[in-house]
Amino acid sequence: MPRISKINLETASPEVKRAIDAHIAQGYRVTNEKLTLLHNVPCFEALEVQSYAVDRELARLVGQRAADFFEYAISLENDCLVCSTYFGKLLRKYGITDFDAFSFTQEEELLIAYGRAIAKNPKQVPEDLFQQLLARFGEETLVVLTTMGVFMIANNYFNDILQVESEQI
Repeated sequence: MPRISKINLETASPEVKRAIDAHIAQGYRVTNEKLTLLHNVPCFEALEVQSYAVDRELARLVGQRAADFFEYAISLENDCLVCSTYFGKLLRKYGITDFDAFSFTQEEELLIAYGRAIAKNPKQVPEDLFQQLLARFGEETLVVLTTMGVFMIANNYFNDILQVESEQI
């Protein structure tokens, strides 16, 4: 059971309605997590709106599929039901039914390993993994990857701490 209620779209303040309208206009869905975050618009903008901006950068740098795999790996490692459910739907679009048995490209495997490593213990990301990432992607992409990873971890923690209900998608 959620610890915080979802906002009611019908009785939401004009500020919340503007935030929702802007989000929908960009092609995004309004999820249970977002309806919980929207109790405070700056929090919604910080965690959701900005994470989408970083996600677009990541997709530009490594491709959308690789970005999705990276983000899903973080959610799996964090055991976040809400995000894992969301990314599970995306994986089905790629024809993947078993993430652990799928044959990824070397680049995707590297990103998945990084996602899992930062979610598992950010203070102990293996140096050899970090050096491989740096050699393959460069500093800008590593900054974007890490920033997106931090956003994913924050989303996972938000959902888990407040017990946001997973959506059946």
